[in-house]
Amino acid sequence: MIFDLLTRFNARLARYCMYFVVAGVFLLVAVVAWQVFGRYVLNDTPTWAESLALVIVLYVTLLAASVGVRDAGHIGMESLLILVPEKPRHMLEVVIHILVALFGGIMVWHGGLLALSVANYQIPILHISEGFNHLPLVLSGALIVL
Repeated sequence: MIFDLLTRFNARLARYCMYFVVAGVFLLVAVVAWQVFGRYVLNDTPTWAESLALVIVLYVTLLAASVGVRDAGHIGMESLLILVPEKPRHMLEVVIHILVALFGGIMVWHGGLLALSVANYQIPILHISEGFNHLPLVLSGALIVL
């Protein structure tokens, strides 16, 4: 019962993350297009565009990666698991899930430490905390654990 509830919650959360990722990709294309237009047509490069594009790329890639882990779309060794008999294969799959969750937990912990260590610094052009760049690492790690 609880696993079904958690599975439905995670599926909905993954879908909303992908909506966010798709919107982020559109925003990224718009920002980079504006930067190119400003540089080559207006001869006035928008200085904020590169910094904003970097922030968007961090959010898009890390959130998409966490959804990929949930959907088992990440790089794996499934071809080797097929060769293993069923009972050991099930145990190996459990071990793999535990290791992936451990990796996600490490992402949360160390990403949080990194974000806190640079929280007092600002991204000069955008006037936001440098910790904002490291928040997707924490979010992605938490999603991987889920």
